[in-house]
Amino acid sequence: MRSISILGSTGSIGCNTLKVIEFLRDEFRVVALGAGRNTEKLAEQVERFKPELVAVETENCAEDLLRRISSSKIKTPKIVVGAKGLIEAATHDEAEIVFSATVGAVGFVPTLRALETGKTVALANKETLVMAGELMTKAARENNAEILPVDSEHNAIHQCLRGEKRAEVKRLILTASGGPFRTKTKQEIESATVEQALNHPSWKMGDKVTIDSATLMNKGLEVIEARWLFGFSADEISVLVHPESIVHSLIELIDGSIIAQMGVTDMRHAIQYALTFPDRKQSELAPLDLTKLAQLNFEEPDLEKFACLALAYRALKTGGTLPAAMSAANEIAVQAFLDNKIKLSDIPKIIEKVMNEHETKPVTNLETVLECDNQARQAALHLAAQTVAV
Repeated sequence: MRSISILGSTGSIGCNTLKVIEFLRDEFRVVALGAGRNTEKLAEQVERFKPELVAVETENCAEDLLRRISSSKIKTPKIVVGAKGLIEAATHDEAEIVFSATVGAVGFVPTLRALETGKTVALANKETLVMAGELMTKAARENNAEILPVDSEHNAIHQCLRGEKRAEVKRLILTASGGPFRTKTKQEIESATVEQALNHPSWKMGDKVTIDSATLMNKGLEVIEARWLFGFSADEISVLVHPESIVHSLIELIDGSIIAQMGVTDMRHAIQYALTFPDRKQSELAPLDLTKLAQLNFEEPDLEKFACLALAYRALKTGGTLPAAMSAANEIAVQAFLDNKIKLSDIPKIIEKVMNEHETKPVTNLETVLECDNQARQAALHLAAQTVAV
């Protein structure tokens, strides 16, 4: 039985991870849970999985969680608070696997610390590698740690690359659903509401990730992730829009052959693969029924309508701290849109302005990345405040 710590346990990915663990109950034991403010759901998870340690965002959350679980018969876990608490959950002595499923930059330092202590990290946090892929992969190498991708696209690439020689792989092809605005005009995107942007046609995800899907920034972040996970350059990573979301990603070999990973549209498949790698286990999900597939469509992404993807390629090719600045600006802009302070089409404009003003530096240490992240956030907050949603 392997011990696991889950960061972001109350989010969409975290909840699905616990569903997989419950199905594979003889394989895993939860030793730590890290969450934010959703103490109601966290209390249910604590009572069900009985972790030794729980991290929450604030002292008030800690008090509320303690109140919620005090009447249960379980042993009260150690409750830790804030960023230090999340790090403690990520570096728990007994945890062999750290499942990093927080949203945004909050998971960056805890994930790095987990790698520095030699943990296997199942990574579902895009921003971690975008902000500092060089630091993350270096920490993994130096501490004999492993990063296993959980995003369905990178998980698919990981499966496609098994057994293939690097020299024989020409390019990676990440698929994108196209989000809710794939067939909409640029003018329709201009006037899109928050409700419309959150109405994803294929996946049920958290708000931030869903908006990233609507702007195709999620695919831009994934392109940068793929560079660090698999060692391919920006020119060797392509994106294809695939609205059916059945082919999760592909690789093209130098002889023209294409290898694709296909499956049902359910994150539990990728989660289970990452948790059980290098083995495969029986899944509770029904297999893909090919006889029910009417057609599979693929198309090039429209970079004029979805400028965020182009900005991500620019950040990757420039390198240094520019991807971190881009990611930070995106987080602020997305939240401003969710708060109805800016339009959806303002998101790439704010990101581009922050990138244009950013002084790119080499990623040499943690402090450089965190300073860059903070500066980009402040710049994006200023720009968002000057922008008025009409």
